[in-house]
Amino acid sequence: MNFNQLKYGLFIGALLLYNCNSTKNTLSTNNQNTNNLDKRVDSLLSLMTLEEKIGQMNQYNGFFDATGPVPKNGQAVQKYENLKKGLVGAMLNVKGVKEVKALQKIAVEETRLHIPLLFGFDVVHGYKTISPIPLAEAASWDLEAIEKSAQIAAEEASSTGINWTFAPMVDITRDARWGRVMEGAGEDPYLGSKIAIARVKGFQGDLTSNKNVIACTKHFAGYGFAESGRDYNTVTVSEEILQNIILPPFKATVEANVKTFMNSFNELNGIPATGNSFLQRDILKGDWKFDGFVVSDWGSINEMIAHGYAKDSKHASEIASNAGSDMDMESYAYVENLAKSVREGKVKESVINEAVKRILRVKFEMGLFENPYKYCDEQRERETIGKAQFHDDVLDIAKKSIVLLKNQNQLLPLAKEGKKIAVIGALANDKTSPLGSWRIGADDETAVSVLEGLKKYTGNQITYTKGADVAVGRTQFVWETKINTTDKSGFPEAIQNAKNADVVIMVLGEHGLQSGEGRSRTDITLPGVQQELLEEVYKVNPNIVLVLNNGRPLAIPWADKHIPAIVEAWHLGSQAGNAIAQVLYGDYNPSGKLPMTFPRSIGQLPIYYNYKNTGRPVMNEPESVFWSHYIDQPNTPLYPFGYGLSYTKFEYSNLKLSSNSFSKDGKIEVSVEVKNTGKTKGKEVVQLYIRDMVGSFTRPVKELKGFEMIELEPNQSKRVDFVIDEKMIEYYTANAKWEAEQGDFKVFVGTNSLDVLEKDFQFK
Repeated sequence: MNFNQLKYGLFIGALLLYNCNSTKNTLSTNNQNTNNLDKRVDSLLSLMTLEEKIGQMNQYNGFFDATGPVPKNGQAVQKYENLKKGLVGAMLNVKGVKEVKALQKIAVEETRLHIPLLFGFDVVHGYKTISPIPLAEAASWDLEAIEKSAQIAAEEASSTGINWTFAPMVDITRDARWGRVMEGAGEDPYLGSKIAIARVKGFQGDLTSNKNVIACTKHFAGYGFAESGRDYNTVTVSEEILQNIILPPFKATVEANVKTFMNSFNELNGIPATGNSFLQRDILKGDWKFDGFVVSDWGSINEMIAHGYAKDSKHASEIASNAGSDMDMESYAYVENLAKSVREGKVKESVINEAVKRILRVKFEMGLFENPYKYCDEQRERETIGKAQFHDDVLDIAKKSIVLLKNQNQLLPLAKEGKKIAVIGALANDKTSPLGSWRIGADDETAVSVLEGLKKYTGNQITYTKGADVAVGRTQFVWETKINTTDKSGFPEAIQNAKNADVVIMVLGEHGLQSGEGRSRTDITLPGVQQELLEEVYKVNPNIVLVLNNGRPLAIPWADKHIPAIVEAWHLGSQAGNAIAQVLYGDYNPSGKLPMTFPRSIGQLPIYYNYKNTGRPVMNEPESVFWSHYIDQPNTPLYPFGYGLSYTKFEYSNLKLSSNSFSKDGKIEVSVEVKNTGKTKGKEVVQLYIRDMVGSFTRPVKELKGFEMIELEPNQSKRVDFVIDEKMIEYYTANAKWEAEQGDFKVFVGTNSLDVLEKDFQFK
């Protein structure tokens, strides 16, 4: 042990001894634990200068090779000097035990107060071993599997020194043009809340362990409602939409004890979220009593200048800190300006103290003061990265995420021998695209391709032709990937391949980097020349299985009308090809359900199941045009929320209520019979929806309020039970509070949001 290590040990030992004595060494209750923690935080805070406090509010992107030479020029020099002075609280995009340990060593052995760093990273759906994109996982409706996916991501990432993930994204969105739909759970606040809780539990688990990381709920708030589906765009929503649709998943994570929040890039009703006191102080830290800390999104404090809300970086730092944004990610605004603002009286030191307490509290809760190197074990890193069990688990999750959209004449599952199968599409042979967007710790060319997965089944003759590229230029992890709109030179070979086949499998859709942040699209049909390729192949062989790879709902009305079998296979991660092949061959019966509505065309967007009825939902006169509709297309979606087929069939019957009314503190029991009427064992997600017929705010035509996954053998039946109570029918009313209003209701139970049985009841 060198002198600095000894000094750090003595400092922390004294700090711990002080607090142990002050609480008489008893930690038998939560209150005593909390008191002890608060005293430790206060004890350290009392030793800090104003500049050191503000330093804890400063997060830098990884700025130099910490195991290499010390930076000698450029911005990195100032960052390095600030790190040595204890003016950095967290880093991001630093990975690998050696790098993390080298930087942590500077923080805890060379600074005056030896305060450890947090190391953040966008571990969104895996680190090296990649699970399906979050939207795909949401299609599983399997909360245990989603929690397991987050656990895997946390264990693998934490082995590399990372201790903080910028996930889960819990933004509700109704517009498939927005690129970041792939990163969330879709359009429904109830399903989104359940999935948000599962992800937080999976990431955080037991934070005394070095296999878990702190989670970060993002983006607070309204980001998914950006106008026109354009990333970073303006958001204007009513208080009713904010409270009833946007905020519930965020609140759910607070109740799940998430440790950090990230604010969003957008402005909300005229005020940038980063500087929005109503969101951060009134709601999050006030009403919800959130005791973690809030970090800005990348550079979003200084972006308030571009918004026209702050005149310069100093002004922006004052607005953000006063509004409750505790840590500055990569704006340099706090570390460069806040001390002066405090001395000028524009920011109270109590504001700084509160932010720093929140940050220090999380570090203490993680055990970083006792062992700042708890995540820095090189042997564990070697043993953990890419474990075989991780791949087995993400394969299971990928299969559960696949949604069968159409299966005319039972074309699927495929026969396992004796067939000529033509595989067409550049995405079929792509080992990078299936990793999807937001997998920045993973390596290109590491996914199992669809073609590789299919070739593991050796009973059929498989021939592959590309047909056409999806993108032109560099198609790996780059920003400038462009859609191929002109090159059809591969069409003739693909068409000839299809002519000679019994079955054609066409793998079409978006490259994995055509969705995600900054990748909004005005056209959500099949990109480029793929639609033309599909139609040309169909002319010579209509016996087509269309496998979609995409990070958002697509508009595919032609395919729905003509193609006999359609499989929604998203971007499924490291084991994508194996998962798709096992579903196509029937070794796994698909059970996924859509977490977002699929439109017939772009003109329907935004489209979602829980819409308002309007005053003119339909007109009785057959020739009337004066009702809420389009004159060129039905209002209905191509595929509704909650939709998904199976290789078997499920029949719903005998919907019953224990009573037709209930009052405060009462309940109604709901039951329905579900029977597997097919020839194959299968899983079904039984969904319960409710409609409040009259409200102080107008209410949606349906709201998801419960679901249960069941598995049935052929001819097996099961009764599925739900309970309706006052809590289930509460909403944010015109009285500006959450409450259940008396009146008439409908309950719906079924296989998706459209195909349901229904009954009436009252709340008195």
